[in-house]
Amino acid sequence: MGLFSKIKSMFQKKETIEEEQLIETEIDEVEEKLEKVEVKTKKEEKSVKKEEPKNNNVKVYEKGLTKSRQGFVSKLADLTNRYKKVTDEYFDELEEILIMADIGVNTVMDFIDRLRDRVRVEKLDDPEMLKEIIVDELFIIYVNDSVLTSKLTYNENGPTAILFVGVNGVGKTTTIGKIGYQLKNEGKKVLLVAADTFRAGATAQLKEWSEKIDVGFYGKEEGADPASVVFDGLVKAKDENYDVVLIDTAGRLQNKVNLMKELEKMNKVIDAQIDGGATETLLVIDATTGQNGISQAKAFKEITNITGIVLTKLDGTAKGGIVLAIKETVGIPVKYIGLGEAKEDLQVFDIEKYIYGLFKDLM
Repeated sequence: MGLFSKIKSMFQKKETIEEEQLIETEIDEVEEKLEKVEVKTKKEEKSVKKEEPKNNNVKVYEKGLTKSRQGFVSKLADLTNRYKKVTDEYFDELEEILIMADIGVNTVMDFIDRLRDRVRVEKLDDPEMLKEIIVDELFIIYVNDSVLTSKLTYNENGPTAILFVGVNGVGKTTTIGKIGYQLKNEGKKVLLVAADTFRAGATAQLKEWSEKIDVGFYGKEEGADPASVVFDGLVKAKDENYDVVLIDTAGRLQNKVNLMKELEKMNKVIDAQIDGGATETLLVIDATTGQNGISQAKAFKEITNITGIVLTKLDGTAKGGIVLAIKETVGIPVKYIGLGEAKEDLQVFDIEKYIYGLFKDLM
């Protein structure tokens, strides 16, 4: 059994268990309803409402990757159906499909070479047999013998400071709000700090998010020195015992030298205020920008230490392969992916759920 078969079996088994639990819940609720026939209709309706299973984020992956699955995976299935044998033409078409999925030219070329070697060594000529091997090899591209974690690192010696970087328009401020919402629900005291003082309305937007999710906020007037905002924000965080400080930053990548100096200054402030400094610097990228997003990742990696990627709007693109391309190209793990507009649709990245959500219809 290949890697993908094991992943698919695991999640399908989980779905079956959840369905059985829902049926049992519904039976219990019906019995309870029959026992309380005399209760008003409104009360009855309320009593039969069941909760969503806690493990429903597999469904979020499935739904959020629909566009990619319908585009990318349907082409792979069609390729298999059209070829009776694995030929050079088959490999040429496969290569084009993978490149069009935004996996990246260099990554695809290496992948095709490795796949050709497997076909030769294992004497495979049936495209049907290659489907699972293709998925397994794509999984291996991401993992690449490394221990990957999408979990955030927390500071044990005071508040945890997390910097968010990325060009304007990628959904950085919204991402901070959504992550703040998740951390608050985990029981953490969260402070949002508006250090993007150059973009008009950025401070107001972050303040609005803090009110929406009911967490702390610190900001200054437009045009204030970002490092001073960070300094005062961290003082507030320590004085008021905040657990996590999420810091918004400017996204002026067109002037890399200035941005690098600005980020260096912020990091020095954080180092001086918190033992261990910033625990994470997360780069926010819009998945719908494709290869331009990968160029942004390369550029930001040159000017600051990026610890993880947040890939927004993945539900809005048919080119879901960008997840694999980013990891292969810049060597930085994806920590969160955006699979919808709601606060709950920003998901901690899970490679197994991603592979399952992307390829579940292929086999």
